[in-house]
Amino acid sequence: MTRLLPSLIMAALWVSLLVFAPAWLFGLVIVVGGGIAFREYYLMTMPSFLSSRRLVMIGVSLLPIIGSLSGQPVGVMAGMIAALIGFIILVASWFVCLDDVLGFLARSGFAVFYIGMCLSHLVLLRFLDGGLGWIAILTALTVGADTGAYCVGRRFGSRKLCPNISPGKTVEGAVGGMIFGIAAALVVAFFLPAGVINHGFVFVLLVAVVLVPVSIMGDLAESVLKRASGVKDSGTILAGHGGLLDRVDSLLLTAPVLYYILFIFPGN
Repeated sequence: MTRLLPSLIMAALWVSLLVFAPAWLFGLVIVVGGGIAFREYYLMTMPSFLSSRRLVMIGVSLLPIIGSLSGQPVGVMAGMIAALIGFIILVASWFVCLDDVLGFLARSGFAVFYIGMCLSHLVLLRFLDGGLGWIAILTALTVGADTGAYCVGRRFGSRKLCPNISPGKTVEGAVGGMIFGIAAALVVAFFLPAGVINHGFVFVLLVAVVLVPVSIMGDLAESVLKRASGVKDSGTILAGHGGLLDRVDSLLLTAPVLYYILFIFPGN
């Protein structure tokens, strides 16, 4: 029940956001969620920083996501450049207080790219024609991949996938994640109302085949951060599920990949 109730609440809130919220409100919610994810990231990677400085860093890091509210990639790029300039200003202001300037730049720069730029594409997807349907498919795919990897890996897993990074992940679990993720994407696509997405069923299948491995890599990417930081979860905001970053890690990589696939192949 500790895990089930938060899962049901998160699912209900996410579905409500997709169904009822306009694109601008969806974007604002992602900005807030991004702020929470950045806070978890900086607490993991730079725990000794003063909370006031961490708050400033979060504000600067959010600029790409704020830029995505324009609905255009140029807004994200402008936010990336503004964040880069912002962190250069912070380094100049805090230089004498920083023990490791290059480490600070590397950690903050990676955060802007990994969380800020990638999460921005979830907002860009929402502004696309048919974007709502594709986000639903993407959500089903990532949840299905996570569930399949966990269930199959726990029951049949024997060969470790990346033992030095995430000892619990297995090759069998990854195969199960592929199967469940693709199946979940196809089921949601089948039940979407006609005209919601401007692509055929075969296109959805091909996209799912590409995105499920990317989803698994997204999960591994966050495992690297947690292993390097010596923590089990990115945070405690979600009872029984760790932090928000633990829940969105797969979306961070799949959202930009899906966006640019749709950019190249816009459909009818």
